[in-house]
Amino acid sequence: MANFLAFAALMIAAALAFVLVPLLRHARNASSGIDFARRLRALDEALAAGVLDEKEFAAKRAALEKLSAAQTDSSGNRRPRTTFAMLLAVALLLPASALLLYRLVGAPEALDPANLVAPAVEHSAADMEQAIAGLAAKLKQQPDDAQGWALLGRAYAATNHAEESRAAFKQAHEHAPDDADIAVEYAQALALAAPDHRIQGESRALLQSVIDKDAKNQRALWLLGISDYQDEKYASAIATWKTLLPLLSPDSDVARSVRNEIADAEARRDGRPPPEPESAPEAETASTGNAPGSESVASETASQSGIATDAPSASDNVAAGASSAAPRLTVNVALDPKLKDKLDADATLFVFARAASGPPMPLAIQRLKAAQLPLTVTLDDSMSMMPAMKLSKFPQVVVGARVSKSGNAMPQSGDLQALTAPLESSRSEPIALRIDQVVP
Repeated sequence: MANFLAFAALMIAAALAFVLVPLLRHARNASSGIDFARRLRALDEALAAGVLDEKEFAAKRAALEKLSAAQTDSSGNRRPRTTFAMLLAVALLLPASALLLYRLVGAPEALDPANLVAPAVEHSAADMEQAIAGLAAKLKQQPDDAQGWALLGRAYAATNHAEESRAAFKQAHEHAPDDADIAVEYAQALALAAPDHRIQGESRALLQSVIDKDAKNQRALWLLGISDYQDEKYASAIATWKTLLPLLSPDSDVARSVRNEIADAEARRDGRPPPEPESAPEAETASTGNAPGSESVASETASQSGIATDAPSASDNVAAGASSAAPRLTVNVALDPKLKDKLDADATLFVFARAASGPPMPLAIQRLKAAQLPLTVTLDDSMSMMPAMKLSKFPQVVVGARVSKSGNAMPQSGDLQALTAPLESSRSEPIALRIDQVVP
């Protein structure tokens, strides 16, 4: 913003120079006037030398005095004042007119750091919605494409459409009941679509059926452990995760996460405070944060629509006991009184954090009801929608809150929202968000 203001000032100064310099030159020429005294002396000398007679001298002197009087009234008195007033008016009105014109036809809101990434987000959101709609239309023509339904389910999950994701994965599972990866993703989608995000009932039965056929399915073991953890069956969760642990690379992020969960479950089982989580080595920079077995997620149909196929890991969405070393943003959300009449209490409230520079996908998001305002929420890595898109992966984020009548996670005209300027993802101080904008 400082650079923009400096450049604008320079341009205004250049414009003033083009206008004021000619006026100053003209004023200088006018103020010099005509040397009437010199001409009068010349007339006197001509009369004394006999060049002019008395009649000619009197006529020329009268004409010169008349011209002198007129020039004195115009140049000697009024011209400097008029010129000064003109210079002052131009110096004040030209910058003011430029600012007013920019205010009317420009985009001053673009100077707000909180809006720097908004155009990219809206464009990307439109592209994503268009890709999803295209894939859904294609599946109406090819309803037996199990991998296409799975791809659609992942896309819906990535855009926080949990119910639509569940329905798509149901179609995929019905057309490919023996596909273990699809069965695991369907189980996860069922949990994410449930109000309490618990892995139980049909979701757990699907996971158990996968383990019955393949006792080493890493992702199914991971999710079954989470299911036991949610039911406070810590001994069972520990046993399941200890079965998983030898299947993982010991130095991987995934193994480290599993060890942390085992330690947490052991502490809860024994009634002890949870221990400090095992952190990644400082030299490690290429961690992916994927859930166990997520590397096996099918992606061969990605080229059909351009939609990313990274499936959200259950550890990011439904696991308890997230690492205390990871970022935790506390957000206080309130509604500006001026928008009270525009608030629909039944509308969906999204509170989210996204990368200040990078993909527009939220790094952490909570879905609530507008009627709950004002409220305080916490955003952390456990709320990531995609395994490689977490708060801990990005040093700067933009935090926002949006009230959506449509329930769509993507911005829609008429939504109420608030966005912060870029801030550190490691921030520990509470973030105050006042919803005071209407999406155009």
